[in-house]
Amino acid sequence: MQSKFVVRPSDVPSYSPANHEGTKNYRLVAPGVNGAQFMEIIYGDIERHAGAVAHAHPGMEQAAYVIEGEATAEIDGVRHHISTGDLMFFPAGVFHDIQVISERIRLLVIYSPPYGEAPEKVIRRESEAQS
Repeated sequence: MQSKFVVRPSDVPSYSPANHEGTKNYRLVAPGVNGAQFMEIIYGDIERHAGAVAHAHPGMEQAAYVIEGEATAEIDGVRHHISTGDLMFFPAGVFHDIQVISERIRLLVIYSPPYGEAPEKVIRRESEAQS
């Protein structure tokens, strides 16, 4: 990484987030990457037929901009078809999931405040938490 102010996904290690399958995330803006205090920005790459089970982030807002690909997403009980150029907003505490229907989907994900992949900051529905 040449600068903490210009970051490429190839500059940072990937990780697989909790509640997701077939997903590689790259932290581009975060406290540990460049000292961000109030937001976290992730580049996400999710494979076909993979995605995230329904979960919510209490006390944290999330937005995801679709760079490329298509998926279905359920947000607060409503199913949506999403594709390139769409932005999803997940208010704090609202359950959401995503299932990729194209070959893959690439997303820019923003959390505020920073999430930091902290399992204690996620809740799952009772029926899914037991599976």
